[in-house]
Amino acid sequence: MSIITLNNRAVRSVTTFGSVSSGSMVFIKKLTASSDSSLSFVNGSSDVVLDSTYKEYLFTFNNMHPSAADEMFEFNGSDDTSSHSYNITKTTTIFVAHQSEGGGDTAIQYQAGDDIAQGTGFQDLQAYGQQDTDNDSSISGTLHLFNPSSTTFVKHFMASSNCMVDNNYTVNTFTAGYFNTTAAITAMRFQYGTGNIDAGDICLYGIL
Repeated sequence: MSIITLNNRAVRSVTTFGSVSSGSMVFIKKLTASSDSSLSFVNGSSDVVLDSTYKEYLFTFNNMHPSAADEMFEFNGSDDTSSHSYNITKTTTIFVAHQSEGGGDTAIQYQAGDDIAQGTGFQDLQAYGQQDTDNDSSISGTLHLFNPSSTTFVKHFMASSNCMVDNNYTVNTFTAGYFNTTAAITAMRFQYGTGNIDAGDICLYGIL
């Protein structure tokens, strides 16, 4: 039996375990929510690495579920190594592809009300509807953060998610932008606008 390995350059088949390499994606930390107000990855805390070790970091979020209805899953970063205020100025774009469960409403559109223009607030990772507390309402996806330890350039990010929202739509959301700071990003926080994260997990990987 062969094992298929993936990296950011190629797909290859491995026929013996002795030939399996470490690959280009390194697992760092997993956080599992259980009625938590937020989940934060802080460099140097609880085995979290978010520094110059890697030029790219990947966050995967799996079936994030809110404790309160009509909520949006969101994130922010911190370049403050002491208080971690999570209020970095950022400029972002966000667009969605959506379809109703009945199939009667489909569209691809820019979400002007969900982007940020030089603001410090948390950025939504979903748009076109909020999550509900129903068991089938959750969001999953990925967030790429590029070269967070740079003290020369701004810090770019790109995210993609899919969410089952309260109006019974599947919504595929694409978010991108940059933290407009030349200070190093030392922490990332994920949360809902209000209420807790009822369930779900987020994993952090370093990309070689």
